[in-house]
Amino acid sequence: MSAHDLSLHLVTDHRMPFADVVDIVDAAAGSGASIVQFRDKDASGHDLFDRVTALADVIAGRAAFVVDDRVDVALAARAAGARVDGVHLGQSDLPVVAARRLLGPDALIGWTANTPAHFAAAAALPEGTVDYLGVGVIRATATKPDHPQPLGVDGFAGLVASAPLPCVAIGGIEVGDVAALRRAGAAGVAVVSAVSAAEDPAAATRTLREAWA
Repeated sequence: MSAHDLSLHLVTDHRMPFADVVDIVDAAAGSGASIVQFRDKDASGHDLFDRVTALADVIAGRAAFVVDDRVDVALAARAAGARVDGVHLGQSDLPVVAARRLLGPDALIGWTANTPAHFAAAAALPEGTVDYLGVGVIRATATKPDHPQPLGVDGFAGLVASAPLPCVAIGGIEVGDVAALRRAGAAGVAVVSAVSAAEDPAAATRTLREAWA
């Protein structure tokens, strides 16, 4: 069981200018986001390194900070002194067992899991390999055009009923979904647009935090 608070993840929106991402992350980290996940599928390794180290400075320990996909960038940023808590990996990324070996026992490692086969694979991992599963999508979302069939709250509940690890719901989640997802067994929710597209990201984060509570 993760020692981290998994309740409210902000996943950054790679479609926005990085200066805006910095402002949104700063607002969310100061308003109750418990984890920030930096996701940018298009940037070069050099740019990712620069952005991860910059965001680590902005977050300054107010939330846990994980890098999407890129264990190498997380390690490089750590080596440069940045506070990076871990990674979130997809099924096609570096194997989670290898990531755990590289990042050490205290790193926060999430793994995307959307099917019973993924859950079975997670259950078969050595204990302590993965801290949580990212499960979705809950609703169709423009931030991940290649997403699987939306689960809805009921589909999420059915899938996670036998989950081997804490499950964080992701994908098109709005504030009205949060309480239902918590009742359905979510250990947390991860949002992109609900904060990044909000007029006031700090207020949106606080509203999501209140909905969770």
